[in-house]
Amino acid sequence: MEIHTVGIDLGKTVFNLVGLSVQGEVVVRKKFSRKQLLHFTSNLRIGLIGMEACGGAHFLGRALREQGHEVRLMPAQYVKPFVKTNKNHYIDAEAIAEAVRRPRMRFVPIKTDEQLDMQSLHRVREGWMGRRTAVIDPSTPVPRWHARACKAVVCPQAVHAPCTRHSLTAC
Repeated sequence: MEIHTVGIDLGKTVFNLVGLSVQGEVVVRKKFSRKQLLHFTSNLRIGLIGMEACGGAHFLGRALREQGHEVRLMPAQYVKPFVKTNKNHYIDAEAIAEAVRRPRMRFVPIKTDEQLDMQSLHRVREGWMGRRTAVIDPSTPVPRWHARACKAVVCPQAVHAPCTRHSLTAC
């Protein structure tokens, strides 16, 4: 049987591959390292390769595209309904292979290294903005260290008025 669609479940060091025929029957189930997977796929003519979208999927997707394959990444929450039984890596790979064949599936574009770097910078900035807002916003609970700091700081306003979040900035 010829492999038409492949689903790859990504791990840190081990990748599980399941190949489906045109009829949707499982033809191949194999476990690979990254190097072995790239060597195996370089020798195959495959119609479609699907993976769950994550940081490592973008690198692998670019490498598989360089080999001439059509690669599609999907968010994990869109693959989950296709998992049939208890979770293991081969069942996940089979679910990915089935999901990638769906005509109305939503896919994630494969990002370049520069796009991934920019995305990580935006996430760091978003975290900083969230922390800054939490410190400024009076509706957030006052942390314990702030109450201790108010007792340790000696300022004339603290003697006349109870310590508030803004009294430290006025000192």
